[in-house]
Amino acid sequence: MKKKIAVLAGDGIGPEVMAQALRILEALEKKYGMTIDKHPADVGGIAIDNHGKALPESTIKTCEESDAILFGSVGGPKWEKLPPEQQPERGALLPLRKHFQLFANLRPAIVFKGLASASPLKAEIIGDELDVLVVRELTGGLYFGQPKYREGDKAVDTMVYTKAEIERIAHVAFQAARQRGKKLCSIDKANVLTTMVFWREIVTEVGKQYPDVQLSHMYVDNAAMQLIRNPRQFDVLLCENMFGDILSDEASMIAGSLGMLPSASLAQSPQGTAGSFGLFEPSGGSAPDIAGQGIANPIAQILSTGMMFQYAFGMPQAYQDVHQAVSKVLSQGHRTRDIATPGQKTVGTAEMGDLILKALT
Repeated sequence: MKKKIAVLAGDGIGPEVMAQALRILEALEKKYGMTIDKHPADVGGIAIDNHGKALPESTIKTCEESDAILFGSVGGPKWEKLPPEQQPERGALLPLRKHFQLFANLRPAIVFKGLASASPLKAEIIGDELDVLVVRELTGGLYFGQPKYREGDKAVDTMVYTKAEIERIAHVAFQAARQRGKKLCSIDKANVLTTMVFWREIVTEVGKQYPDVQLSHMYVDNAAMQLIRNPRQFDVLLCENMFGDILSDEASMIAGSLGMLPSASLAQSPQGTAGSFGLFEPSGGSAPDIAGQGIANPIAQILSTGMMFQYAFGMPQAYQDVHQAVSKVLSQGHRTRDIATPGQKTVGTAEMGDLILKALT
């Protein structure tokens, strides 16, 4: 099997954690007899410096010619004084999502066995392990709806969803739930927003096609509370764009650190649901305060690489290999600084990469 990927390491800790992820990728290549052509391209702040914009045409072309995008992180203080639309986050990520119609964002929030102490929640709430999947609609809703403008003393954003947009993300969530615990909770604000009344109606209708999946609905404010009160009640959460943005970050802190949270953003297939092309990235940011110090946690980037094998290459066993290697290293007590308890010995970025690579091979 031969594949081509675009490698967009970006800014801050992006290049550091990406280097470790590529070592894991190369090990998986050897294990499964694959050839993966890796094509680096600039994105974010480094692209502004080198090309004058956060998402250059050359980077888009590299992505278009690839089977998947492996993404690091973008942004930092150096570019914060630019106009908002030119800053790395808004100038790169949102256009990438829109250009490739990456509508389905999958964010697993996993508390690995033995890592409950890294969570801010009590151990009796977390339990021994936790695995919640947030399925977030990524190209509609408040972030992309029109009109969107600022005029004098007024600013306007618009929440818009079509039936087709809701149906396709609902199918992704139901199919994911079918492969997991067969429980899906759809998050909305149907008691206030007309858009969300519509959302609930369409999700309910799609749910009739999945009689084996238990469907429930919950208002987003209650869901935010319930994630803290009893996260183990959830298996798959289906969320509108903004609600998914907020709840997935909340779920990441339940897992102990943003440095632990991978994600996959998938484009639409010809059949109308999620396809194989996607962007795979850690859910954390560029962390400029620790960039260059060799202490960043590479696990989210490594797990995102595993998700690329699962979804872009159709190799779920490769993801399981990566997951098990990470779990083994953590069970041995190895920790980066962000997931360590006070007084616990920590390892750096490269050493964590060494340990996971050894566990994998």
